[in-house]
Amino acid sequence: MRTLTRLVASVLLLFACWHPTAAQTSSAFAKGADISWVTEMEASGYKFYNKAGTQQDLFQLLRDDYGLNTIRLRVWVNPTGGYSGPDDVLAKAKRAQALGLRLLIDFHYSDSFADPGKQTKPAAWQNYTVAQLKQAVYDHTTAVLTSLKNNGITPEWVQVGNETNDGMLWPEGRITVNGFGNFAQFVDQGYAAVKAVSPTTKVIVHFANGQDNGAFRYFFDGLQANGAHWDVMGLSLYPDAATWYTYTAQAQANMNDLVTRYPGKEVMVVEVGLDNYVPIATRQMLLDLIAKTQAVAGGKGLGVVYWEPEVYNWQGYNKGAWGSDNRATVALDGFLPAPPATLVYNPGFEYTAATHNSAIQTPLGWNTTNDVYNYTESGGHNSQFRLTHYNASAYQVRTSQVLKVPNGTYTLRAWVQNGGGQTTCQLYAQAGGGIEQNVALPVVGTWTQIQVPGIVVTNGQCEIGLRSVANAGNYCSIDDVEMVATVLATTAPAASAALLPQLYPNPNNSRGLLTLHYELPSAGPVRVALYAATGQLVQTLADQPTQPAGLHTLTLTPPASLAAGVYVLALSSGSQQWHLKLVQQ
Repeated sequence: MRTLTRLVASVLLLFACWHPTAAQTSSAFAKGADISWVTEMEASGYKFYNKAGTQQDLFQLLRDDYGLNTIRLRVWVNPTGGYSGPDDVLAKAKRAQALGLRLLIDFHYSDSFADPGKQTKPAAWQNYTVAQLKQAVYDHTTAVLTSLKNNGITPEWVQVGNETNDGMLWPEGRITVNGFGNFAQFVDQGYAAVKAVSPTTKVIVHFANGQDNGAFRYFFDGLQANGAHWDVMGLSLYPDAATWYTYTAQAQANMNDLVTRYPGKEVMVVEVGLDNYVPIATRQMLLDLIAKTQAVAGGKGLGVVYWEPEVYNWQGYNKGAWGSDNRATVALDGFLPAPPATLVYNPGFEYTAATHNSAIQTPLGWNTTNDVYNYTESGGHNSQFRLTHYNASAYQVRTSQVLKVPNGTYTLRAWVQNGGGQTTCQLYAQAGGGIEQNVALPVVGTWTQIQVPGIVVTNGQCEIGLRSVANAGNYCSIDDVEMVATVLATTAPAASAALLPQLYPNPNNSRGLLTLHYELPSAGPVRVALYAATGQLVQTLADQPTQPAGLHTLTLTPPASLAAGVYVLALSSGSQQWHLKLVQQ
């Protein structure tokens, strides 16, 4: 065993990108995209380029550059032009199958889009009775799935209906017109057809507004009371760019409630999207939503699927994740392990849309003494947004953030613009209740970097921020805020140095038990916790009473349903903490 070096205090965790290129097992977390428009876009001349700038097949690009393992395809009965019809779906499914991608088939039971606002029967079914509609659902589902099966393709999931908030096949299957009875029978016909062709395929019933638990309870209670069958509850989530973090929290609470309320059922986010002009916010939303779905109780959160990320300048859709340069935006990086952590949260004010003139004015992760004079707007330094202090009358405002950092010496840096005229306009830092250090913003109309050096942190925290005491019409802006360590203090004398913990097997290819070796420099209780890359607790793996100083070995049992990806194993004892990267395969 090679000699292990002393672990110095650090909160920066660097993750290597993980790019699966082979077919994923059914136990893996589904990271996917609905790219049903792809053949129509290709026929219209659209081309797709990978991260290296090389033109590439979209299916392969999503798999190789972004680690996606699942493709969702909608099915229409007899669409004009044939796109998303059975033959087009088969052609796309073959492309997915050839690359080892998993498949989710989404039956709309319509000739075009079905959603909460419309569930139009196919033209050929317009005059059918309820009994004939039931048979048509069964026959259409069977025919499409049999065609796939005859070509060696078995979908892992099948949706019986798309965003069926008010039922499907209106008016006969509309809940607000005829109750749940007819709709439940239509769902059961689809379920029976799926199981007849492929008993192992899981059947999804899909409801929009994934943040609305009360609506989900009403909907699935109604189906259950009317004898409908399903395996997975599918959610759509289309949050607002300024408040996505509220939606993802509500969706997580909803998913946890659903798997408890309906035992044996699972959940899956089958559609998600965010405004295409805020790609960094979309990335953060995806990182957060994926972590929250992976953390659903009992491992019953199956996956997250982005709806039509490849879209740019196409049919008016504005929630894609592609740019006019024919490449994916940084939004799709949300499917990859989280980027390296920074000491400042939301340092470029990009984690939401602009907050100017919105109900929420404080930037995500920051605090303010007065929302009215503090907001984000376009015109950032290196990216889209910046923080601005301004008001039409005299004002005072402070925008701040308390950082948790290792003890040591730091420099605070930020890029600034300033119109001048204020009584006070300062970038400041105050370490652990000590003496504040600050620097006045220069009066400058172009972006200029300023810094506050020599910030000594002795208790593990430091408040940073921008302060203005200003007259009417005065403004200042900051962006790309950094807290940079110049000297880190050691956490213990060299004589009591402990060896860096070692975890194996890592990568964990066998998905079995883990062994953790560690040394305690002093006696203390030991806790081992597993976290998602975005910081959410997955599971506490060990919680030991006081252990003596010296070498120790722990056998850890990770969750059986732990999805493939990159995690953080946190080992703590008293005031000491170590972080280890775990790659689960």
